[in-house]
Amino acid sequence: MKQLKILFFFIIFQVSAQQGGMWIPSLLEGMNETEMHDLGSKMTAKDIWDVNNSSLKDAVIHFNGGCTGEIISNKALILTNHHCGYGAIQSHSSVEHDYLKDGFWAMNQDEELANPGMHVTFIKRIDDVSNLIFKGVTQSMSVTEKQSKIDQNIDLVKKNTQKEDWQEVMIKSMYDGNQYYLFITENYKDIRLVGAPPSSIGKFGSDTDNWMWPRHSGDFSLFRIYADKNNRPAEYSPDNVPFKPEHFLPVSVDGVEENDFTLVFGFPGRTSEYLPAVAIDQIVHKINPAKIEIRDEALKIVDKYMRADEKIKIQYASKFASIANYWKKWIGENQGLERSNAIDKKRKLEDEFQEKVAGNTEYNSLLNSFNQLYNEFEDVALARAYWTEVVYRNIELLNATVKLYQFEYAVKKNPAKFDKEREALINRFKGFYKNYNPKVDQEVFEKLMGLYIEKIPAEYLSGDLKNINVHKLTTQIYSTSKMTSFNGMRSMLEGNREKVFKKINADSGYQLGKVLTEDFYQKINPQYYDINLQISAIQKKYMKALMETFPDMRFFPDANGTLRVTYGQVKGYFPKDGIYYKPVSHLKGVMEKYKPGDYEFDVSQKLIDLYEKKDYGTYGSNARMPVNFLGTNHTTGGNSGSPVIDAYGNLIGLNFDRVWEGTMSDYNYDPEICRNIMVDVRYILFIIDKYAGDKRLIDEMKLVHPKKK
Repeated sequence: MKQLKILFFFIIFQVSAQQGGMWIPSLLEGMNETEMHDLGSKMTAKDIWDVNNSSLKDAVIHFNGGCTGEIISNKALILTNHHCGYGAIQSHSSVEHDYLKDGFWAMNQDEELANPGMHVTFIKRIDDVSNLIFKGVTQSMSVTEKQSKIDQNIDLVKKNTQKEDWQEVMIKSMYDGNQYYLFITENYKDIRLVGAPPSSIGKFGSDTDNWMWPRHSGDFSLFRIYADKNNRPAEYSPDNVPFKPEHFLPVSVDGVEENDFTLVFGFPGRTSEYLPAVAIDQIVHKINPAKIEIRDEALKIVDKYMRADEKIKIQYASKFASIANYWKKWIGENQGLERSNAIDKKRKLEDEFQEKVAGNTEYNSLLNSFNQLYNEFEDVALARAYWTEVVYRNIELLNATVKLYQFEYAVKKNPAKFDKEREALINRFKGFYKNYNPKVDQEVFEKLMGLYIEKIPAEYLSGDLKNINVHKLTTQIYSTSKMTSFNGMRSMLEGNREKVFKKINADSGYQLGKVLTEDFYQKINPQYYDINLQISAIQKKYMKALMETFPDMRFFPDANGTLRVTYGQVKGYFPKDGIYYKPVSHLKGVMEKYKPGDYEFDVSQKLIDLYEKKDYGTYGSNARMPVNFLGTNHTTGGNSGSPVIDAYGNLIGLNFDRVWEGTMSDYNYDPEICRNIMVDVRYILFIIDKYAGDKRLIDEMKLVHPKKK
């Protein structure tokens, strides 16, 4: 392990001039720092990460577990994406007070809205604990034994880690399990909505423009962290006060130009840059097409109802956006992987790898093992994709049956939990049914169950469902099941334990859902994880082998939801031969796309008036109002809301998307076409100031002019 750690340290700092990579911020000193300077940065590694002093890390937060946010004032004002705050904005909305449609702006702290369940997380320390985690792990152990020992060591390290009472410990693996890092975190739970533009700004272009360039979206929202009187994490209380941050980001109003340095700091969710060719081939030709087809059918149905009914539009706005996001991403991902010849490139690398390790008995059978395991994996992976997309994600009634199944299983395992589990379930269903329409769900059910029965590998389809009439099944369930309304669901959950389970199991919707869920838990998932565990063991060894076999190649740890830094420059790109996309879009493009009354491209009269008068305040440039810009930063899901930081440590933008041609960067980053898309901070300031008139927020920020030094 000592030799392996030295090797990792060496490779991490063997950074070429090529951009790309998601780097651990505590390990930037050395070649990463040099490369940042070559790209134009004026910061030191300690300006970005310093355990003992205030640094950029103290202004960056994990926002509600799935996005990133940043602190932009000494009163803990948070900036993140509109789509990251969308659920909260929706939860405060109604037909009478539609904050999605009209926007929301708190003109004082008393008007800021609490969001139960929302939280933000700071990373206070990162330590390499690989030696402790691998202690006692030997080569003679089986894969299961090794993992069991690693899990025991993780629990022991967590238990023995010194921290403050309000802090938590998280341990994550890097390089496919070859290295482990410990993270000390602080979790704040009183987060209040401060401001959000209307969806006509925050979601401008919606699904049509999603993953596309040029973009013209003001994809931002504002929240605030509250703490107790000691500045510690606390549940919501009217007595809480704004958190006092160790660092907040000054906001540059100087704008961006091509080749300007950009640093994106955030919590990228998941990448898989080092998978073998056989895995990518399976994703491109089997898994993605199945998921795309399912979501395509669901989206067409939901879209039809949303366009016809304002109430349904509000109910399904957040769900539709969530479904559409990855549907479109998978389409672009497949196209990008094929266009960049990712599979062929990996095969060429593997041919070279196989030649180099021909005499190495530890490594020379790795690729054969991959081929064998992925062949075994294909059907169960496809079955899991169908179950997840149909049963769990897109048919809401069946999603509710999964919750009931889990409730029934938990109570049978521990009957004393009945009352507590039931109360928690009822509370979950209150929110669930607020945004549920059985008419919409019934049509989705009939279409997707037809696909499920027809296309899931036969061995994973219960005999009860073979040769069934899907239309009759749909009509029966949605006309008899009590699961189509909250009152019906609640009535099933009333009574003692015996009565509740008797009523649940007599329900037609639950009867089907239980069959499907048992298929998953008893057949699909066990086989999936059994083969996946074997694949992971080979992947771990393959990662180690790649790094040893190609010591001059650049390797960075795959994203896994932990804090990372990616740096690059403002740059356009060539999407196709003869076409060049400039790196900055402007408000003029909003007006060019404007379609009165269209839910994606409508524009408010106020924004039109500001545009026609060129009333941009101090935020416009050359009589134009910049909106979005492109960079070469390597980002993925989870980087939504990440701060875009200039060469001096100031905020210049807000990351929110990638270009469609480059969505394959989760598997194959290509610096020629992979671009992240950011909201220009000047557009954010313009909307807050000139559009919303919320000048108290502008006054709260520290506006700077670094280019005028």
